[in-house]
Amino acid sequence: MQIRYFITTILLVCFAASAYAQVEKAEAEIQNIMKELNVVGLSVAVVKNNEIIYTHAFGQKDIEKNIPLQENDVFRIASISKSFCATSIMQLAEARKLSLDDDFSDLVGFKVRNPKYPETVITLKMVMSHTSSINDSQGYFNLDAINPAKGGSWEKCYSDYAPGKGYRYCNLNYNMVGAVIERLSGERIDTYVKRHILDPLGLYGGYNTDSLDSARFSNLYEDDRAVGKYTTALTYVLRKDGFKDYQMGYSTPQFSPTGGMKISAPDLAKYMTMHMNYGKYKKTRIISKRSSKLMQTKVSDDEAYGLALWTSDNLIPGKAMKGHTGSAYGLYSAMFFHPREKFGIVVITNGCDPGYTNGMNTVLRKTINSLYTNLIK
Repeated sequence: MQIRYFITTILLVCFAASAYAQVEKAEAEIQNIMKELNVVGLSVAVVKNNEIIYTHAFGQKDIEKNIPLQENDVFRIASISKSFCATSIMQLAEARKLSLDDDFSDLVGFKVRNPKYPETVITLKMVMSHTSSINDSQGYFNLDAINPAKGGSWEKCYSDYAPGKGYRYCNLNYNMVGAVIERLSGERIDTYVKRHILDPLGLYGGYNTDSLDSARFSNLYEDDRAVGKYTTALTYVLRKDGFKDYQMGYSTPQFSPTGGMKISAPDLAKYMTMHMNYGKYKKTRIISKRSSKLMQTKVSDDEAYGLALWTSDNLIPGKAMKGHTGSAYGLYSAMFFHPREKFGIVVITNGCDPGYTNGMNTVLRKTINSLYTNLIK
């Protein structure tokens, strides 16, 4: 018995030493990536076998004040925000308040038709999968741009191809989806997502900047090549008027459902794990397994896009990863997971060299592969 205990102890010590060495190697590689690509700050979280096994923050969250980035600091995560809207829509679909095949015009409250194909119905699913033929040419922070009763150039919001016959990534799609969530739920978008997704999962974050602790916001820095330095992006604007003129189901872009979620990397990893487990995190189910799989199933072969989640076959060699990226105001974010092998990685940077490799920000790609090789593989 003593010999068995001794052997077990030795094995555990060796395993712990090996794991520590791999963490050290990953962190050294990440430090080199940051130096090579001028990264301001970087926050990461790694999930393996459904558990968060590693989180760390590197670099700075405030260059001017020399404040280091902390693991619980919050970022505006850009387009990963779309998945929170899609998750909300699946909840409403399960509650039979809407169908993905519904005419989007009926849901959003004004006519949504490509003038070149006026008889072709644009469905909610088309909007969520970016196959609606809608584009961002007229902007996306005001629904007047596409509302025929308000916008003088609404026709320009539509591409030349027929709805359902092509793919074009479009932020306006998801700001309109946010409006639909408000119209069908009776709750403002920030409140709905907090009550039905964030709170049940025990996550800190949200669309409403005013409701969050500003001390936890990480500054975002854009790489201004013209002046050869980083400039601070104004991304966490407070609304002291309390949204007094807010019109439910129409003013929704003020929260930017398409990109305005604020959350930390570790909490985003918990949310990611929910999707990795097809709608359930630990004992809390957010959406059904069927709804979750539908979100992860590509609708468009052009971009392998589903419903606010896409499939990437070239991120990690030999792995079909599910997830989303985000980029805005100098921030780059990535959330990708493997639902069968039960691992996933979140990486967020608040400023870096804006270069891309194979369709993804190079910092994100290199960091994800380092974390996978050292901590998962």
